[in-house]
Amino acid sequence: MRRLLASLAALLALTGCETLAYYAQAVTGQLGLLSRAQPVERLISDPATPAPLRQRLALAREIRDYAAKELALPDNESYRSYAELDRPYAVWNVVAAPEFSLEPLKSCFPVAGCVNYRGFFSREAADRYAEGLKAEGNDVFVYGVAAYSTLGRFDDPLLSTFIRYPDTELARLLFHELSHQVAYVKDDSTFNESFAVTVEREGVKRWLEQSGRSGQLAAFLDVQRRNEALMATLDESRRRLRALYTAPLAPEVARERKRKEMQALTERLKAYPRFAEFPANNALLASFATYTQLVPAFQKLLAEEDGNLPRFYERVKQLAKENERPVAPGAADAAKAS
Repeated sequence: MRRLLASLAALLALTGCETLAYYAQAVTGQLGLLSRAQPVERLISDPATPAPLRQRLALAREIRDYAAKELALPDNESYRSYAELDRPYAVWNVVAAPEFSLEPLKSCFPVAGCVNYRGFFSREAADRYAEGLKAEGNDVFVYGVAAYSTLGRFDDPLLSTFIRYPDTELARLLFHELSHQVAYVKDDSTFNESFAVTVEREGVKRWLEQSGRSGQLAAFLDVQRRNEALMATLDESRRRLRALYTAPLAPEVARERKRKEMQALTERLKAYPRFAEFPANNALLASFATYTQLVPAFQKLLAEEDGNLPRFYERVKQLAKENERPVAPGAADAAKAS
């Protein structure tokens, strides 16, 4: 807790009045979350803990131990405590992009650097911020986040917002968040999130295989195939919109063509119930790209290390140190051809 208060003092010294309220809600929200955390071991052994919660905590402990022993992810106190929250999500993220651009607006912070979103501990605060961005002419996407990482600076707890997720989703989320403690590049959200997605996918596959959950593994691989189809759909939309936004067109013409593209994307998203209600706009496309754009490149890197995760992590950390991105499959050949 002292570290958090010290961080607050540093932020207040670095920020002006315009962003003071944002930092205040961020630190207050983090303090509130940490203050509710209780050790998992104590809760599991406590007879007053409801049996369903005890079972989920025991599974989370198993997954957490697997992450450290088998995936070489950090073995520390993160996700070895549990906090009950009175809301459906830990935070709400706001992503925004200009009317004729697929590049997200960045929010910059003293510790985390610049990221492609801004997080809020209340939906109301997120919506207010989003409305201001909309008034400036931006496309906006607001979505709830069940967990986030403090990059190992604090002992992130398990949360009620995700502890009851299906087994595979619980493992995926824990592997993802722990990955951020392995490698993190300031000012490059796409590097960070794509790396974490690569680790989560590999980690879940190995965990399901080694624990004999063949049915869950088959379902997981099926979800991955459907997700790849969705990403291909979004990539195609981005390709067409990128061409549209760089064409020498009058704003009203570009606006009408964009409307038709987004209308078509809305129809395609109906095939994916989980995403059917999301707004088809530049911010949505930018958000998905942040999490998927470099995944094929990181998967290629992992394959080059024959699936050896510690060696893979070292190569990723070297890239992070040199502020470079991994090269996607076929990118070098494409560059030679051009």
